[in-house]
Amino acid sequence: MQAEQAEASGRPVPAIELRGISKAFGPVQANRDISLTVMPGTIHGIIGENGAGKSTLMSILYGFYRADAGEIFIRGRKTEIHSSLDAIRAGIGMVFQHFKLVPNFTVLENVILGAEDGPLLRPSLAKARGLLRQLAEEYELQVDPDALVEELSVGHQQRVEILKALYREADILILDEPTGVLTPAEADHLFRILKGLKEQGKTIILITHKLREIMAITDTVSVMRRGEMVATVQTAETTPEQLAELMVGRKVLLRVEKTPARPGEVVLEVENLRVTDEDGVERLKGITFELRAGEILGIAGVAGNGQSELLEVLGGITKGEGEVRLAGVPLALSGKGADGQSRRAFGIAHVPEDRQKLGLIMDFFAWENMIFGYHHDPAYQKNALMMDNTAIRRDAEEKMHRYDVRPPNAALQAKAFSGGNQQKIVLAREMSRKPALLLVGQPTRGVDIGAIEFIHQQIIALRDQGAAILLVSVELDEIMSLSDRIAVMFDGRIMGERLPGETDERELGLLMAGVAGEAA
Repeated sequence: MQAEQAEASGRPVPAIELRGISKAFGPVQANRDISLTVMPGTIHGIIGENGAGKSTLMSILYGFYRADAGEIFIRGRKTEIHSSLDAIRAGIGMVFQHFKLVPNFTVLENVILGAEDGPLLRPSLAKARGLLRQLAEEYELQVDPDALVEELSVGHQQRVEILKALYREADILILDEPTGVLTPAEADHLFRILKGLKEQGKTIILITHKLREIMAITDTVSVMRRGEMVATVQTAETTPEQLAELMVGRKVLLRVEKTPARPGEVVLEVENLRVTDEDGVERLKGITFELRAGEILGIAGVAGNGQSELLEVLGGITKGEGEVRLAGVPLALSGKGADGQSRRAFGIAHVPEDRQKLGLIMDFFAWENMIFGYHHDPAYQKNALMMDNTAIRRDAEEKMHRYDVRPPNAALQAKAFSGGNQQKIVLAREMSRKPALLLVGQPTRGVDIGAIEFIHQQIIALRDQGAAILLVSVELDEIMSLSDRIAVMFDGRIMGERLPGETDERELGLLMAGVAGEAA
């Protein structure tokens, strides 16, 4: 009825309309009375902090969850969506942050998987091949239909996900953090694809935490906070600062404020560093650089190009070959002394990329996690046989207060904290030791915008106190704003080094893609 009335009046019918959507998981109210209207042929952004309810809302729209209350209208008609199959039939496709592809299948096989015309695959494959060629030409989604997915770049795998949705005749596309693993050039190409889809009348919902992307590509943006929809605005009529304030509920400093670095003596020297994994694949191929006290060296690159192995070998987790010296003293890269405990004795602190796998024991209490690796400190010993748990808890509570861990309850298990607060626990443990060298990987991965501001301030403060900081991040904005020097890694090598004020994202993006030297 609504669709007919809108058509009669000449008003466009919304592509999606959510009315009063609520969803709870036990005592946690993930979505509370949310209403949202998305117009056809637009790119509609949805932003919010972790836990704001964005993913839950989109999971309801795509049929992964069923709302406790509320209604869904697709193109003006009330639609019951109980499963992803219902969503697909309603013309909705979703491209997940972690792709749902079968690695050892071809592109063609992945596209038709679950959408075969019958028990015989040959007709389905023939039909898909022709349609794929047509879609690729129409939307700049060129990809070899016979290539194995596991042999494709991340950017091309993402194109396969979009092709899958279009093959199923989706008019509405939901993309969840689509640029998290792309180079700047790949992200730019994705944006061209999305604009082309929009011009063809497709409706796109973009979930991202990157305000720059919201401002660059969306027509409208909705902001969620603590399970509620707090605002929907035209993108052209707002600013990143206003959106950040809506997300957090207070003013947020988006730019990193720092004074110029004052580098001191060389702290870390790395020469011809090599790492070979257990499968015999060389992950680091002769890395050489040095890092001084009072400066931040940012390592840029697409994930999987050796950055993780670099942090792990320097942190004593992985074995390597070559030469590494700390303040002129050689560090063991294999055998005795090549472990995290020995590294800490040298004044090396390590914030690992995966906080849950390498930084915390999730079932242990916060106060226990606060001393891991430092439990031999005399301040924590009651006598030769017993630890002073009272002193440990008091120290943990002080660190939690100083690093704004919420809730500031050291008796909670690590798994009870949000991702951002788990990160703060690891940062508090490592940075409060005033290390000579801080190895920090993905410091703000999965972290709320308010916590990002705080973490950046702490990193700069430690630099200004004289620490040497090796920063690995896939967020180019973060690398550009925090680093005093930038080294770019590709395929286990350093492709080049730049000063932030003398380069731009395009040049760094070319280096990240393996284009070296003057060509970049």
